[in-house]
Parts: sequence; structure tokens; C-alpha cells
Amino acid sequence: MLGWLLIGLALMMGPSLIADMASVRHDASYFMIAAVTSLFSGLTLLLLSSSDETFDLSRRQAFLITGLSWLVLPVFGAIPFMGIGLTFIEGYFEAASGFTTTGATVLVGLDHLSPGILLWRSMTQFIGGLGIIVLGILVMPFLKVGGMQLFKTESSDHSEKIFAKGLDFARWIAGIFIGLVILCAFLYAAVGMSAFDAVNHAMTTVSTGGFSTHDASFGYFRSPAAEWVASFFMMAGGLPFVAVIRTLRGRRDALLSDIQARGYILFLFVAALAVALNLVWTNVADPDDALRLAVFHVISIVTTTGYASTDYQLWGTFAIGAFFLLTFIGGCSGSTAGGIKIYRIQILWKLAMAHLTRIVSPSHVVVVSYSTRRVDDEVAFAILTFLVAMLVSAAAFTLVLAALGLDLVTAVTGSVTCIANVGPGLGPVIGPAGNFSTLPDSAKAVLSIAMILGRLEFFTLLVMLTPAFWRG
Repeated sequence: MLGWLLIGLALMMGPSLIADMASVRHDASYFMIAAVTSLFSGLTLLLLSSSDETFDLSRRQAFLITGLSWLVLPVFGAIPFMGIGLTFIEGYFEAASGFTTTGATVLVGLDHLSPGILLWRSMTQFIGGLGIIVLGILVMPFLKVGGMQLFKTESSDHSEKIFAKGLDFARWIAGIFIGLVILCAFLYAAVGMSAFDAVNHAMTTVSTGGFSTHDASFGYFRSPAAEWVASFFMMAGGLPFVAVIRTLRGRRDALLSDIQARGYILFLFVAALAVALNLVWTNVADPDDALRLAVFHVISIVTTTGYASTDYQLWGTFAIGAFFLLTFIGGCSGSTAGGIKIYRIQILWKLAMAHLTRIVSPSHVVVVSYSTRRVDDEVAFAILTFLVAMLVSAAAFTLVLAALGLDLVTAVTGSVTCIANVGPGLGPVIGPAGNFSTLPDSAKAVLSIAMILGRLEFFTLLVMLTPAFWRG
């Protein structure tokens, strides 16, 4: 499977190679080296594991292939970045940020980079975004990571095998994802973006990744229309794709009846309204601009996209505090977004209310349900341990970054934004007006692991560190 993934990665480098060859840039040779290296490595793995037998993945193999995929692919994805002068650690950071759709970057001078490099950055997020949806719909529920077993689809095999009918769902996922990218690119072009910018930003918008072709991100375009288009497609990227698939397959009320989708949209509305009212109250913007700016940036942070059209740290302490808290939230299960996820927050709220009821009425039997399913002890425990793992990881990465010499704001927000796969942090270094280029390589290596750990929801990697995983 790793061999096939590396062959696929080599093929996905083709458009970037062609773009650089067409622009007569020297970077094309590095894409050739990267593609050949990935292809050779993939073919070698296929030859070493050649077999005519069909196979299904067991639970342990699914953990292993998932973790290895996200750790190994950035090694090969980093090669083109090393060709433009980045160290291996910097290249790995940029590639890991792309594949995990985090959007943190170490590159500066984006406006002057070759089209192939810019396209490759966007392609990594396109690949990662599609892979993340497949992961969230077909793999994570099977692995029972973080309460995801609530979302086993009718095409999932509930035994110790996986991918029994997964290809059918994967085709739907790919079709919808690519369709959204094409529609988004068309609308971006319609509101004034160049064709190149439109295609790149469409890939990083729907994947909720946030890479841009310009240092100023969305501030480069100075286009309210483009921000509204981005807001819609970022929100779409954070929706549960299972509900979208069911809607397109004939269940017209599937999306509106989905408790997670309703909670997600309601939360975005309330958060954006609160930020907009604060902007008007503090005379930062007039009502029309305040609503647009609030909607764009709230959706960008909640969906873990990380686009910015302005430095929202200049909006005052309320906005800074709000955006820091929004970093944790995330989108829906089975979407491209990272973070805690809406369904976990909804279930945690129900668990808290049930506990309060039991305190007041100890003899009262309280059954916690989510949509039409009962939240059993296994799911509740998985969600609580996920939250603990996220907070402990954030604290641990903060201490490590502080020990490496980073200031407290950079250490705290850097660890949180990478674990939640958001992108920009806070402060003058990694805030929306900065990037991660000035951090030491040791800090970039730590944050690369943080991005992958957060994207795989912690236990997918952590379980491989236990002796029981290798003994079973």
C-alpha cells in the first residue's frame, strides 16, 4: 500500500513539473528528481511485497499504514522544497503542513516563487484534504479513535476487516471533492482572480488548508467578493461529507437533519455575529465590512483553513481571545477540518448536562444520545481521552518549544495551531502577518510531529508506541 501511495505521489508531481518546464524555471529538475525518487521507491516496495492474493486490512495493519503514510509521504514531498534552498527539516515541515492541511509555512517571497513550487504546495493540500476525508469516513470509525465509531457508515465492515465496500464511498468522496474544487476555481476566476491563483486557492480552500500563492494571503486580492466565495467553500469543506453524499444520493433532508451539520452552521453564525458586533462596537469597521471580515476570518479559523485578509490581532483583545479559542473548535467529522470537531463538543455538552442531572437527582436514569444513537460508555470514554490527549499534547509541545528558546505566546499558540491543524498562531512571529520561517530547525521538527499527531487524532500514532500493539 505504501508503494502504491508513493507511485501516486510521483504522478501527482506531474502538473508541477509541467508548470515549471513551461515557465523555463530551474526548479523543474527538482520535481523530476522527486518524481523519479518516489516512483522508484514505490515500485521497489511493490516488488518486495508482490502477491496475487487479495487482502483486507486488519485493525493493527490499518493503524500502521495510516501512521506510516502521513510520516513517510512528507519525506518525498519535501524534495522539491529542498531544491529551492530549504533544509530537509524545513522541507519536511512544509510538506507535512500541506498533507495535513495545516497551512503553516516557512516560505517567504511566495510572489516570486516558480509556478511549479506554488502549485505543488497547493497539490499537497489537495492530496491531503481528499485523504483526510477518506480517513475520517472509512478508517477512523473502524479504529474507534476519539469516539469516531459513532460514524460507521452502511458501507463499513464492522468486523476486523476494513475496505470491504470502501471503494464505492471513496469514489463518491473524490467526485464531490473534485467537483467542489472545480466550482470554487470557476467562481474565483469569475470574481477577478487569475486562472493560476483561482486553481491554487480552490484546492487550498476546499481542503481547508490555507496555503496561498501570495505572502499577503487573501489580503493580496483586496476583493470582498473573493472573500465571500472563500467563506462559502471553506464552510463546505468543514461539513460532514457523509451527509453531503446522502443528500446527493436522494435524501434531500440529509444535510439539514444532521445534528452535527446544524450545530456547525449555528456555531459559525453565532461566533461570526459576536466578532462582527465587537468590530462595530469598537469602531474597527463599519457594519458591512465588519460582517464580511468576521464571517471570513471566523470560518477560516474554525474550519482550520488559516486564510487571513488582514491582521486580526489589530482588532483588540476580544478578537485575539476569540480567535485563540476558535483555534480549538474545528469542523465536522468526516470533513477536511481539524480541531476537536463539533460532534465531540456536542457530546461533551450532553455528558456534562447528564452529570449535573445525576448530581441533583441521583436516582434519575439519564440516557445520553446523539442523533438516533445512544452514547455508550466506550464512546464517552474515547471522547474524553481524546480531549485529555489534545490538552496534554499541547502542554507538552509548549514546554518543548519554550525550552528551545521560543517566547511564551509563540510556544503556546504554535503548539495549539499545529495540533489543531489551523496554520497561523498569534504574536509577531507566527501570527497572521508572520510565518514559521524564523523558528529554529529543532522547533520546526517538533511542530512537524505536532501537525501529524493532531491530524491523526493522537492515538493512531500513540498506539504504535505501546508494546501490546506489537505483541498482539
